[in-house]
Amino acid sequence: MSTLEAIIEAVIIGDAYIAKELSEKAVAEGIDAESIINEGLLAGMIIVGDKFKNNEFCVPDVLVSAKAMTAGMNVVKPLLVSKGIKEKGTVIIGTVEGDLHDVGKSLVIMMLEGSGFKVIDLGFDVSAEEFAAAAKEHQPQLVALSALTTTTMLEMKRIMKHLKPLGVKVLIGGAPITPEFAGKIGADGFAADAIGAMDVANDLLASY
Repeated sequence: MSTLEAIIEAVIIGDAYIAKELSEKAVAEGIDAESIINEGLLAGMIIVGDKFKNNEFCVPDVLVSAKAMTAGMNVVKPLLVSKGIKEKGTVIIGTVEGDLHDVGKSLVIMMLEGSGFKVIDLGFDVSAEEFAAAAKEHQPQLVALSALTTTTMLEMKRIMKHLKPLGVKVLIGGAPITPEFAGKIGADGFAADAIGAMDVANDLLASY
C-alpha cells in the first residue's frame, strides 16, 4: 500500500494521529502538497461521503473522519503557503437566524478548507444584516447559508434580499432544503451534504 493509499484509509477509519503521521511521511517522501490533499486526504473524505449517503456511516463517523482529514491538512497547509499557491477564494458561512445547529456547517467548513478555500465562519443564529455586513467587509466570492429546520429555512429568503445587491454568489444547504427551494429564492447553488457543498463551491467559483 502506498503512503497516499494509507492516508485514504486513515481518513476513512477516522484516525487523526495516523493521518497526521502519514501526511508527514508523504512530505518526507517528496510527494507534493496538492497530491497529498487531492489523492489522499480529500479522496478519503469523498469515500466517507459516499458511505454516509449509502447509510454505511452516520454523522459521528463523518465527524471523526473530517478531524482526521484536518490533522493531515494542518501538516501540508504550510507547504502550500511557502509555494505561494493562492487560495481558491473566500467563503463566508453561517447558520441562519433562529437556528442553533452547527454540526453540518462544521463539516462543510472542513471540506471547503481542505479544498483550498479561505472560510470565514459567522457561527449560528446569524441575522440577514450580519451576513450582509460580513460580505461587505470581507468581499467573499461565495456566501454559504445553512438551515436545519423548515421554520428557519424561510429566513434564507430574507437574507437573499440583503446579499443579491452585493453581487455575491450564494450557496444554501441543510436537511429541509431542496433544489426547488434554492431556485425559488434565487440562490446560485444547493448542496445536500458537505461533499456536495465542496463540489458546488468549486463549480460556482471556477471562473475566479
